[in-house]
Amino acid sequence: MDTLFKKDALKYHSEGRPGKLEVIPTKPHSTQRDLSMAYSPGVADPCLAIKDNPADAYKYTAKGNLVAVISNGTAVLGLGDIGALAGKPVMEGKGLLFKIYADIDVFDIEVNEKDIDKLVETVVAISPTFGGINLEDIKAPECFEIEKRIKAATDIPVMHDDQHGTAIITAAGLLNATELIGKKIDEIKVVVNGAGASAVSCTNLYKTLGVKPENIIMFDSRGVLHINRTDLNEIKKQFVTDKPIHSLEEALNGADVFLGLSVAGALKKEWLKKMAKDPIIFAMANPVPEILPEEAFTVRQDIIIGTGRSDYPIQISLYLHILILQAWG
Repeated sequence: MDTLFKKDALKYHSEGRPGKLEVIPTKPHSTQRDLSMAYSPGVADPCLAIKDNPADAYKYTAKGNLVAVISNGTAVLGLGDIGALAGKPVMEGKGLLFKIYADIDVFDIEVNEKDIDKLVETVVAISPTFGGINLEDIKAPECFEIEKRIKAATDIPVMHDDQHGTAIITAAGLLNATELIGKKIDEIKVVVNGAGASAVSCTNLYKTLGVKPENIIMFDSRGVLHINRTDLNEIKKQFVTDKPIHSLEEALNGADVFLGLSVAGALKKEWLKKMAKDPIIFAMANPVPEILPEEAFTVRQDIIIGTGRSDYPIQISLYLHILILQAWG
């Protein structure tokens, strides 16, 4: 991002009331009677009703339209493990999207905890407040276990956005793009740069749609997920290849799709020449993608490219948020 944009972004977040969210009363509160209804003694009756029938919480409180956006800050955008507090602007931003696209209220909750047991315990303990939980920017592989355990311990919808949300929308984009250019889903070759929660979930969904496992090459920060590697966890082992490929540049030879869920600048523009005709590029690293659209178009014009940014025409993650929020709403 250029210096001017950075300056404007800081100004946007700090001007007026700092941050992007506030809490606004939904009931009258201008008279003594209003306040008596809002607090004591008026709250006693709904409290007792909920005690007798917990489902009445959806009738008498904001629970049914309130989502928790929860993060421990271990995998924030493309910024990495910057901590819970530093991730707060992102969580507020997700809350803003919930509100403007689906009129769902949000409390963003940043939990300064990396221990899986303690984080799960914390989220489960506060879950009665909410009608749904949106886990955000929690690193893999811990995120898989965290989501699984919270789902098992609560009776409300729980979703890890980085997994399921990204998978859903990139899969939709993949289906649309392949139809547009006339390629068959079971014939395309896919290169995935990144092996975190988003990449794993996207790739699994692509396979469900018909992409053949042998046509997928995945990379993590140490290189290709090859069958000969001894440092892979059980999740990454699902995506190993036995092909003699040693670099991202090699993998892109004849590839139809590049899915980037990694770091800025990972895809060099000269490598695009190696890809198949009408390549599909989802460069999703934030805030700076693996390749900028204007860079890509200097090399070839037959590409379909989307990023995770709002200032480019095809923003994959924004469509993701709209679809998910509409579903939650």
